[in-house]
This record gives sequence, C-alpha cells and structure tokens, in this order.
Amino acid sequence: MKISVLGAGLVGSAMAKDLAKERGWEITVSDLSNSALAKLKGEPGIRVVQSDLSKSANVQKLIKDADIVVGAMPGFMGLKTLKTIIEASKNVVDISFFPEDPFLLDLPAKKHNVTAIVDCGVAPGSSNMLTGYAAAKLDKVETCLCYVGGLPKVREWPYEYKIVFSAVDVIEEYTRPARYIENGKAVVRPALSDPEFLDFPEIGTLEAFNTDGLRTLAHTLDAPNMKEKTMRYPGHIDKMRVLRETGFFRKEPIKVGNVSVSPLAVTAKLLFPLWKLKEGEEDFTVMRVIVSGKKAGREVEYIYDLYDKYDPVTKTTSMARTTGYAATAAVRMLAKKVFSRKGVCPPEYIGQDEKACRFMLKTMEERNIIYRETVTDKKLISL
Repeated sequence: MKISVLGAGLVGSAMAKDLAKERGWEITVSDLSNSALAKLKGEPGIRVVQSDLSKSANVQKLIKDADIVVGAMPGFMGLKTLKTIIEASKNVVDISFFPEDPFLLDLPAKKHNVTAIVDCGVAPGSSNMLTGYAAAKLDKVETCLCYVGGLPKVREWPYEYKIVFSAVDVIEEYTRPARYIENGKAVVRPALSDPEFLDFPEIGTLEAFNTDGLRTLAHTLDAPNMKEKTMRYPGHIDKMRVLRETGFFRKEPIKVGNVSVSPLAVTAKLLFPLWKLKEGEEDFTVMRVIVSGKKAGREVEYIYDLYDKYDPVTKTTSMARTTGYAATAAVRMLAKKVFSRKGVCPPEYIGQDEKACRFMLKTMEERNIIYRETVTDKKLISL
C-alpha cells in the first residue's frame, strides 16, 4: 500500500509516523519546507520529497503511484489541492478545512469513482462522525451541539493560548461569521458572540463562543437546532474582540508612511511567536458533543466527551493526535474497504455507517483517543 501525505507540518508528520507503523506500507511525505521534512528523515518507512505543492502539476506527479492520498495543506490551498487529487482518481482523506463548500467537488468525485473524506480531524471530523452516529439512532433529531477546544496545559500571560498550526487560520475563527441552525432556520451570528461557561473535571471552567464550525452538518443533517462553539480559558473572548474591533485582523492593506501593509499579516507575525507551542510543551484537547431527540416515544440524549493530553513518549501534541489519528483511522478504513461510499464524504456519513464508525472509534482507542458515551433515556410526559 502506497500512501502520499501532502504537508509535513506537526499534524502531517504525526500522521506519516502513525501510518508508517503498518507493515508493508510505503509512506511518502511532501512539503515545500526542508526544515519540516528534515524532522522526518531517517524515520522507518517514510520517504520525503521537497516540492512546491501550490502547483497542481507537482501534486499530480507526487500522487501518481499512490493508493490513497492524505491532504494536510493550509486551508487556503485545500480546495485546489483536493480537486487535483480527485481528478487523478485517487481516494483521499483531507484535513485542510478549507472555507469553500466541499460538495462543489461531489460530482467530480463520483465521476472519477473517488471516495473523498473531507474535514477528517477532531472538530470538524470526529465531532461530525459522532453527531451522525447518534442522529442515526434517533427517530427525530432535535438538537446537535459541539463544544471543542485545544489549549496549553500551562496558562501564560497575556493570551493563555498556544497553537500547532497557522496563526492566520486561527484568526479566521475570530472573524468569519458563525452559521447555525435555530428553530429550523439558518442564522448568522458574529464570531466570538454568545459566550457561555462550561466546567470540566480535568480542567475547570472554560468559556465557549460562536465559531463557524458547523460546516457540512448544516446541509447533511435534518435537525432544527445545530451549533458549534470553540472553547478557551476565560478572558480570551475580550482580548480577541479588542484586537478585531481595532482592526488588527483586517486583510485590506493600510498605509503606514510610504508602505502598504496588511494589518492581519502584521498581527499574525507578532502573535505567532507568542502562540507557538514550544518543543515538549504540553497541551490538551477537550470536546463535548451533545445530540438529543426522540426514539420510540422517549426523549433520548447522547453525550460524547473527549479529554486528550500531550504524549510525552512520542512527543506528539494532543491536537496533532486527535486531528491526525482521526485521519489515519480513516486511511486504514479505506485500505480495508470498510467504507466505500463514493463522492465527497464528510465524517457524518461515516457515523451513519455503524460498522465504519465503530472501526474508526476502535482504531483511535488503540491510540488512547477515547470518546466516552453517556446516554440519557426518559419517557415523554403527556399533559
């Protein structure tokens, strides 16, 4: 089995190392950054190739002999790269989380007989899969909620926040309007709005706010109320709102003396050194998915909780683990032909296939990524 991984960032490299554990599999990792690739040189079963992945011709060449392709590109390159992979008739698992509608590529994927699993990370990703899994068990779905956050174990002033990927991609969460379903209607709220507090036994109190993370669920699931929120340590919302409202997140260039500069580019440049997770610095991922509705005349609620930590043995961040190992589980699922639906397949489609969903959960559990299920079943009260 030949696997081509496009992107050698922290998540891409974690995926490559995990896939290389499979006996007889050949893993090729490509990236423009020689420094990123250097960290993978010498890893058993992994071949590295330096290449400019923004050029479709290079991507086509790299994936020519691949059985399955894994996309770990920045969001702004995601749709273009996925289109190239599909046109090459390659099955693909993608975590690029591009802003465009992935179903734009559904017909081409079906035409080329391709299974394209998109948004296959932790959230979106496992969150969608679990939502689809629970929804399939109900006669009528009423509410779907997802709360998710990736945070450093140690809180450091001023931001008490760290990241394992692009600062620009994170800032997008604070600027892109959040789209939800409320009372059966699509609504739009500003990012960072509607704050609420949640308590977790391993962490304490976190604050949750609106972000545009519902994505494909708004179109694939019939539920009158659906919402996704991001969680941070308390106080983060106010800091980000001040920066946003002052204009630090604007993309349009402004004049500073005789030079035109993008405020967003400057802000990202300043924030990234402060937000970058240092080598060996511990992080954690916390997520709660809630799906409720009716089943055989009863009110039923499914809750899935995740708390995952940095792995000091492999020195893998929790965000890389929970994102990357969801994707590598999907690669194994395709390789074993457990899931064979064609076209663009968001993870909720996997959730609706119980055999595929259980395969994914078992594979992640083998890597100590455990989603704990709580089911509440109450008889409806007739008045």
